[in-house]
Amino acid sequence: QVSLVESGGGSVQAGGSLRLSCAVSGYTYSNYCMGWFRQAPGKEREGVAVIESDGDTSYADSVKGRFTISKDNAKNTLYLQMNSLKPEDGAMYYCAAKKVPMWVGGVFTRVTYNYWGQGTQVTVSS
Repeated sequence: QVSLVESGGGSVQAGGSLRLSCAVSGYTYSNYCMGWFRQAPGKEREGVAVIESDGDTSYADSVKGRFTISKDNAKNTLYLQMNSLKPEDGAMYYCAAKKVPMWVGGVFTRVTYNYWGQGTQVTVSS
């Protein structure tokens, strides 16, 4: 059974940092493309960052230079380091996995992702 469990969310002031984690089990984690998405109230879920099985990454323009996606294959864990947080970064953050390379169907196309976690809340106050 595939399981993705996010953690690390919380409340932080603007300019602060958080590191999100996503613990993965139930499949050969290292062979999958993994991503972080977020959804704010009243808005569509949007892609934030993606990392390929070979380590290639892609970021949404809104987070480039501030967020870093990484993974530890030995620990089956995906990370998202978020620095210089802004109030508009506040959202529920989800990790997701897909069985094909990131570019297949679109890097941040939600329907191409096969597995999703339940999310972790990030709140950024001004």
